[in-house]
Amino acid sequence: MLTLSPKYITDNKGKKISVVLPIKDFNAIIEDLEDIRLYDEAKKSNEPSVPIDQAFKMIEAKRKSK
Repeated sequence: MLTLSPKYITDNKGKKISVVLPIKDFNAIIEDLEDIRLYDEAKKSNEPSVPIDQAFKMIEAKRKSK
């Protein structure tokens, strides 16, 4: 789990209007969002799933055949 350390920019009334994050945190969030987008895309496709062990075996077999 990502632990963030945001800094806030506020207006004259103290209302938070922007967030400043270390680039490392920002990049981690972007990577997580991409993973979520890919997951959502895969779920929409309704293609049958493959157990992870079987998927790894398929990948290794494909690598060896090249």
